Amino acid sequence: MRVLLSCGGTGGHIYPAIAIADKIKEKDPSSEILFIGTKTGMENKLVPEAGYEIRGVDASGFKRKLLIRNIKTLHNAIEGGKEVEKILAEFKPDLAIGTGAYVTGIVLLHAHRAGIPCMIHEQNAVPGMTNKILSSFVDRVFISFRNTEKAFAHPDRVMFSGNPIRSDFEKLDEAKCREELGFSKDDIIVLATGGSLGANVLNREVIDFAKKVDQFNVKLIFVTGKRYYDEVKEKLSAKNVMLIDYANNMPTLMKAADVVVSRAGAIAVSEILASGKPSILVPSPNVTNNHQYHNAKAIADEGAAILVEESSLVEGEEVLASEILSLISRPEDLSGMKVRAKSLAHTDAADIIFDNLIIK
Repeated sequence: MRVLLSCGGTGGHIYPAIAIADKIKEKDPSSEILFIGTKTGMENKLVPEAGYEIRGVDASGFKRKLLIRNIKTLHNAIEGGKEVEKILAEFKPDLAIGTGAYVTGIVLLHAHRAGIPCMIHEQNAVPGMTNKILSSFVDRVFISFRNTEKAFAHPDRVMFSGNPIRSDFEKLDEAKCREELGFSKDDIIVLATGGSLGANVLNREVIDFAKKVDQFNVKLIFVTGKRYYDEVKEKLSAKNVMLIDYANNMPTLMKAADVVVSRAGAIAVSEILASGKPSILVPSPNVTNNHQYHNAKAIADEGAAILVEESSLVEGEEVLASEILSLISRPEDLSGMKVRAKSLAHTDAADIIFDNLIIK
């Protein structure tokens, strides 16, 4: 089986594609897999690190009111399409799978025209425009939130799978993870992360909390994002803070934590649930269709998370710090949230996707 996978932009699109590729190789070791992404995105680092070949094509998104940028985007789409056609002719895939970003639109439209079975995976509760458009062409749409089916024009093509994530989030042992990181079984540990790129407002609020950890005997694992690391480091001197710019070992960090403070990207939410962790979710307001809010609300409504909107985080008022300290002071609530988080996890998503692949 020859499988073409397309993804790009952020880890939220890239990691699901890698998880699907890993499942295909597990179930069919003789399969051949090729990724297509952009030429400059982080997929060019993450995909080879996972052991897969990736080819880059020209692709960028349309921006309202930016005419010059959109002319370049149209040019990239034309040139990228030519590059995709060449790759399709060389690789001759049996099927194509897209997990998001503009490049996926170019790849799957050309794969569809070439008569190749196409599938997409939508990570978020509210689908993006690319996947909405592609849903009219592809053979199957996998979704991660059950109500998302209503957003697509062809519900007969839609199948609930959940988000495919790395198995380590479920399988790692908490005690061993704590030992590996130098923590004891009795430590109260908070993991704070703004995602693969970091988040400025979230970092500001976590800095306020970090200044209190020594006083309250709490351990903080703070993943700042590479662009913010030096700035954050200058502002902190607490001894109970483990400062990290980018986490290559997120399953270990998350499994060791008692509480996770995070943005509400779909994959981050799925990883938190698979780890069985209570969370405080701060959705980014700077995303299409406010989809992070809907991701977070779906979990908060089930009692597995606390939703804190960024608009409530007024500089100097330490709102997030108060929320964290309040939650970790209520062990019964933490235990209940942990149970509910685990009950909401869908750890068989990659298996469901594999079992429902459409082969040429």
